[in-house]
Amino acid sequence: MSLKPFSASVVPEQTASVARRAFPKGSLCIRIFDELGTIFQDQDFADLYSQHGQPGQPPFRLALVTVLQFIEGLSDRGAADAVRGRIDWKYLLCLELDDPGFDHSVLCEFRTRLLEGGAERILFDKILSALRDKKLVKSRTRQRTDSTHVLAAVRDLNRLERVGETLHATLNVLAVAAPGWVRVNIPSEWDDRYGKRVDEWRLPEKEKDREIYIQMVGQDGAALLDAVWSEEAPGWMRSLPAVETLRRMWVQQFMVEEGTVLLRPSEDLPPSSIRITSPYDTQARFAYKRSAKWVGYKVHLTETCDEETPNIITNVQTECATFNDNYSLPKIHERLSQAELLPDKHLVDAGYIEASNLVESRREYDIDLIGPAQSNGRWQQVQGNGFDISNFRVEWDREKVICPAGRESSSWKPMVDGRGNDFIHAQFARSDCSVCPYLTQCTRSKGRIRTVNIKPKDLHEALQQTRQREKTKEFKEEYSRRAGVEGTISQGVRAFGLRRSRYVGIAKTRLQHFATAAAINLERVSDWLAGIGREKTRRSAFARVMQPLTA
Repeated sequence: MSLKPFSASVVPEQTASVARRAFPKGSLCIRIFDELGTIFQDQDFADLYSQHGQPGQPPFRLALVTVLQFIEGLSDRGAADAVRGRIDWKYLLCLELDDPGFDHSVLCEFRTRLLEGGAERILFDKILSALRDKKLVKSRTRQRTDSTHVLAAVRDLNRLERVGETLHATLNVLAVAAPGWVRVNIPSEWDDRYGKRVDEWRLPEKEKDREIYIQMVGQDGAALLDAVWSEEAPGWMRSLPAVETLRRMWVQQFMVEEGTVLLRPSEDLPPSSIRITSPYDTQARFAYKRSAKWVGYKVHLTETCDEETPNIITNVQTECATFNDNYSLPKIHERLSQAELLPDKHLVDAGYIEASNLVESRREYDIDLIGPAQSNGRWQQVQGNGFDISNFRVEWDREKVICPAGRESSSWKPMVDGRGNDFIHAQFARSDCSVCPYLTQCTRSKGRIRTVNIKPKDLHEALQQTRQREKTKEFKEEYSRRAGVEGTISQGVRAFGLRRSRYVGIAKTRLQHFATAAAINLERVSDWLAGIGREKTRRSAFARVMQPLTA
């Protein structure tokens, strides 16, 4: 399809008149159009359409409908029905009252265009740009960030289900791509084994029978891979994504000993960051955080938190579930810089606070990163009754570390850890440590020698300053503002389905999150324009009654 000539963003008189009578106090669609217009223009999507062929639906309308359906939680069919029957939608979309709308499949095609053209951010960025032009969101203000887990749109499978379902899925793909080859090369008894979806209730119950079953599946999968890689098989079959998924799954889950395919022991499995958890979504990963365990992704939301303007989401970032929060922060700052919406103070939780982030945020973007530093995991800091690194003084010019008892380190060695990070290993003399009265508070080493690992000077000092800052009243008052972002995540989860992916794959999930963030922003701006104040934290009746007694 090609792009129609640019459509004028003007509401027909009849539509405007009926909408004003139907909504005398206004509605989200009416308030958004009156304040921001249609936001999108057809030219914004020109690169996604061909110069030839039958003209398609105006993309500015499809973009608006996509955001509106996320605001109201509608399916594609429900959104298409709303375009045909909703007066307020016709107002925002600049349609005549009798406009017949379009088929719901157009919305799926539009999302595909966004993904194939790498333009999934446009739904979010254009709305954010319009809000910035209206001074509803500004740079160099206070912002806050938090993340939450996202469940992939696939089943959570155990190991037996995972390998069996992978083989089942691969055979289905081959049956469609090369039915003749399948009839000749696949044993007839496999129809009973893999003709149906592999479910736990269909698997053997006894442990010995399950071991026999998993070995049989391993042998069958290896035999299928051998057949596909044989000289008689067409070469193009090896490039099928399902075949590649089967190959990777068998490498990860099985090993060959003396010609026998055996299940790998749990300790020999690859890390979660590369381990396939489902043949239908090879990008979803298993992860856990405290008590939460999930298969899917992780999303980071950043929003403004000033009283003078509505709380606007300024960045949304979807990552692999195993990707640490502190690794995501530089990307967040880079994106905010590109959008010209960098904060002056950035409130985050301990997951984002890492020494390099503290230094780089200040050096690269002049951002004051505010949050509690993570514990280093040492017993001295965890228990609070020993001497951790903060109790040692470093004299960088002399390359000496001074312990709480006033003794100087006897060695100073620059080193590199397994992740490529520089650090300094300092050790104290045995003669000093063995007679020290504070030895039990300092080390539990059998050698009765204290050693300390210190980050490079700028990183070490930034981390120690942050830990000292945490103890101040000013920090606690400032950091209390961060809690509001958890309300945003709650709104996203409960009202917009943020925590459950609608689609398969991280690219489509990322598009969903951009549309969700855009929907939240429009709803908040609509409430702000209507004079609807922010919700306050709700308290139970019992808490309200007891508050005077505990104050």
